[in-house]
Amino acid sequence: MKKYITYLLIINCFAVFGQDYQISDSLQKVYPFINWKANIIKHSDSATTFKKLYRKLDNIYRNKKEKLHVFHIGGSHIQADFYSNRLRHYLQHISPTAKGQRGFIFPYKLAKTNNPLNYKITADGNWKGYRCSRNDSVAWGLSGVTAKFKDSITNITVQANHKNYSDNTYLFNKFRVFYNDWDNNYSFILEDESILNNTSINNDMHYIEFELNKTVEKLNFCIKKNNSNPTAEFLMMGIELINDNPGIEYTTIGVNGASFAFYNRCAYFEKQLTLYKPDLFIISVGTNDTYTLHFDAEQYERYYEQLIQSIQKANPECAILLTVPNDSYYKKQFANPNTKVAAKVIYQLAKKHHMAVWDFYEIMGGYVSSQKWYDHKLMPKDRIHFTRKGYDIKADLLLQAIVNAWEKEMNYSKNSILNAIVKKEKAIE
Repeated sequence: MKKYITYLLIINCFAVFGQDYQISDSLQKVYPFINWKANIIKHSDSATTFKKLYRKLDNIYRNKKEKLHVFHIGGSHIQADFYSNRLRHYLQHISPTAKGQRGFIFPYKLAKTNNPLNYKITADGNWKGYRCSRNDSVAWGLSGVTAKFKDSITNITVQANHKNYSDNTYLFNKFRVFYNDWDNNYSFILEDESILNNTSINNDMHYIEFELNKTVEKLNFCIKKNNSNPTAEFLMMGIELINDNPGIEYTTIGVNGASFAFYNRCAYFEKQLTLYKPDLFIISVGTNDTYTLHFDAEQYERYYEQLIQSIQKANPECAILLTVPNDSYYKKQFANPNTKVAAKVIYQLAKKHHMAVWDFYEIMGGYVSSQKWYDHKLMPKDRIHFTRKGYDIKADLLLQAIVNAWEKEMNYSKNSILNAIVKKEKAIE
């Protein structure tokens, strides 16, 4: 695990700088083992939720002021925010009005695990991390990670933009801290109280909200214990950075090692999800579910369906994209046959619930294709994760698939919007 974290830190140093679109005729010749023709969003043309999504995307593309919220959930691929941040950047630059707020994030470093480099949250004091994917027992919310603090005071700095694309600063005039303090043992104090307009607490959703009288990119505050109760503890479950901008908000929920069963342990997940009304929910959970010698397809289906139902409670009209996990190897030695079984379950659920599928397993080349990706330096030796180049290709494939489906629905010529997005991306660089 330590070697894997080191690998993440190394790749993360490169993953946020520069962004050249990868997919080209020359690239397809270099990697002929990739099933390029399979890169489509399947069944979205028959799903009314996706028709609504594409109309919203088109309105934003045409520079109309509209809000669209994307959620993307998964395991370590999403916690690290490699290819998801690349997609976020593309979508938030399809027009001048496309860039929305940063939204919900988690201070992973407080939980002693790897944090995306596109924002930074630091704190002093003694914090301990709890992930839903481990044998921990604590309260979890939407993020699936909790950082526990038991000292008398901690000073926290939130920096919305950090080592990200040059123009991608997320100013905010409201922020929320999601937490669980059973007996109100802790208080919040802003370093600069002159910028505070109002404070409100939502006990049901477990957050405190601060409304500011100006927009900021960086904020300092402290959490202070109110009494001398030696057993008092503060459980940090997330932070949200809010502004008044229209456009696209892209929220990632990722936990290293997480599977459907682990997310099912998060007591406040469904409740906190109802705070939002996601327009597109991308489900990329599954790699860890299949990473076993005894894969239970029926249980996998039950957990998958529970997550779908939670999303639909938050927004019955949400477009839900089921993504098939990548091909992988078990313990670096054995090709994993379970992903093919999981793919059948995903297609069955998509048909049952009228949802769309992005079959990355098929796109990779199917069974044992991860060996070819590794041979061509697109995956590291574990053949589960990806190199920077591999993540870039994965992101660009998903962008291409989504945009091509949008073009088809709105009667554009193929690649016309995609080419415009790529052209804008080059202009930004």
